[in-house]
Amino acid sequence: MGKSGMVEPATYSSLDGVVAIVTGGARGIGAATVRALHRSGAAVVFGDLLVEEGRALAEELGERAYFQRQDVSVEGDWADIVRQAVDLGPLRVLVNNAGILIQATVTDTTEAQFMRCVQVNQLGVFLGMRSCFPSMKEAGGGSIVNVSSIDGLQSMNSLVAYSATKWAIRGMTKAAAIEMGAHGVRVNSVHPGGIYTTMHASELLSVEEAGSFYRDSALPRVGMPEEIANMICFLASDQASFSTGAEFICDGGSSAGKVNPIAPQL
Repeated sequence: MGKSGMVEPATYSSLDGVVAIVTGGARGIGAATVRALHRSGAAVVFGDLLVEEGRALAEELGERAYFQRQDVSVEGDWADIVRQAVDLGPLRVLVNNAGILIQATVTDTTEAQFMRCVQVNQLGVFLGMRSCFPSMKEAGGGSIVNVSSIDGLQSMNSLVAYSATKWAIRGMTKAAAIEMGAHGVRVNSVHPGGIYTTMHASELLSVEEAGSFYRDSALPRVGMPEEIANMICFLASDQASFSTGAEFICDGGSSAGKVNPIAPQL
């Protein structure tokens, strides 16, 4: 990635003609994933509660891009989006990306806040896997990519609800991978670090300002949504055919440790 923040797009020929579902696809990592899958030739049905932004993205991409309003915590919405996807052809890819961030201490987090985080981040992933698996099984296989977070590998203060759900995604991913593997369905989790999206104040901070929070990481910058989308498309493609039940970290090395500024440097 250059200083401009531009990321080289990846394409995967094995996704050409594939039907995919992406949740939370109207902006951020979700929108970047919709674009990446579409660029690789997939027909993409994507859901979100951000109707105007979702419709605008579908119109921008044109053919093979279909937006549908979706609340991932509502089972009926899952039935609708799966129905739309299988009408296009065999469903092969599911990207469970939709998520919300609640920042509050343990004592300040309300029960309602905690449960809303569970409903979207955790229940939404469960319903997605359960709803899409029968179609993938019938199609002879597929790939499910669950978007967790580095806060599903570690945590920090004021993330009790968010971190709890992102850790849960790891366990659900592994359980589903073990159950679904015999039917040719792979299930993996992706763990982004700090990414330049609305969730991380991209509307308020420049790329450089956002990057200043990660100056002590191995890669001292903020990540871009396209970098996560590239990893997701790799896992969705046949290039990752022997990877399942695994965790793929995209955090610029922040979970590896911190740079010690007073120690010898290369």
